[in-house]
Amino acid sequence: MAKRVGIEVSLAIAEAAKLANTDVVAAYPITPQTHIVEHLAKLVADGELDAAYIPVESEHSAMSACLGASATGARTFTATAGQGLELMHEVLYVASSMQLPIVMAVANRALSSPLSVWGDHSDVMAVRDTGWIQIFVENGQEAVDNVLCAFRIGEDPKVLLPVMVHLDGFYLSHVIEPVLFPEQSLVDKFIPPYKYPMPLHPDKPVTMGAFGPPIIYTETKKAQEVNLRASKEVILQCWAEFGKTFKRHYSPIESYRTEGAKVLLLTMGSFSETAMTAIDRMREKGKEVGLVRIRLWRPFPFEEFRQAVSNAETIVVVDRALSFGGPVGPVCSEVRSALYDEKQKPKVVSFVAGLGGRDITPAGFEEIVNRGIEISQKGSENEFEIFGVRG
Repeated sequence: MAKRVGIEVSLAIAEAAKLANTDVVAAYPITPQTHIVEHLAKLVADGELDAAYIPVESEHSAMSACLGASATGARTFTATAGQGLELMHEVLYVASSMQLPIVMAVANRALSSPLSVWGDHSDVMAVRDTGWIQIFVENGQEAVDNVLCAFRIGEDPKVLLPVMVHLDGFYLSHVIEPVLFPEQSLVDKFIPPYKYPMPLHPDKPVTMGAFGPPIIYTETKKAQEVNLRASKEVILQCWAEFGKTFKRHYSPIESYRTEGAKVLLLTMGSFSETAMTAIDRMREKGKEVGLVRIRLWRPFPFEEFRQAVSNAETIVVVDRALSFGGPVGPVCSEVRSALYDEKQKPKVVSFVAGLGGRDITPAGFEEIVNRGIEISQKGSENEFEIFGVRG
């Protein structure tokens, strides 16, 4: 029988990795993800998880160890945040291009400088193009569910790609929430035994990730891109099966109170729940506004996104990262690109907010929406604003 407990979200993620029968954990501690790998170390030490736990000297080493473990056919998990994600940055490309289905939880954290341990999405955007499937969660239950889904998605023979599950550092990672843990027997049925089709073995030596001259490099990258885009079908199938089994449902793009809304607020991550409160308040005041959230960041769900915003006149995008020197925030840039060929596309207004862990209150989201409407009506939607700058 499923068990509901109050638990810190970081510990819940570790418990999800345990439910998935992870074989290898290679990790290095960094705030705010440390509690995830600390709890996994305890589970292994106490004999509750039959896995190899590899303590390493850096995040670069952690991901390198994950490469080797996954290449042998081991179900592999790790976690990191912010600067740690940047330190393993070059190895991330290797995991995706070698088709190694590593699962990694990322407790999103602002990048230096100045030094910050608090959360925003600058680390996410820095690794946007590393070839990983990337999923955003808004609360502890979603984190547990999508870690389980990540193993099934990544290990599917049609996919064989690594998966990041993004959760906001501190705002989510260190919060205690009620989480429903599914029965082990149901998880075992949902995530089939992992059988990597090309495992490393000393009896049958193979070369993986070898030197690629120009004559094959472009074709290799083309195949990788086709594979990543094709993974969306498996992701949708996985979420559909998860919904049937566990009665909780996920979609690439999710909407809240968008019926009849001409103005849509667009968010990603845990701040979406705060934004819902703002939408409720504005609806009570008679304003036709709604909320759209991006759950699947890579591969980007173009079709679902266009459908979700098809009736909108204005989209107010809230980024939690800067694209230095660029025209708008990074998410807003992708949103505009996705709508480029649409005949009747809405006006898109860009806001950057919540940098370095700064709060965005419901009143703040209301202010952003109202200011976005004002900008769109004046016809200056090509500009963007950094919300909440002091002085």
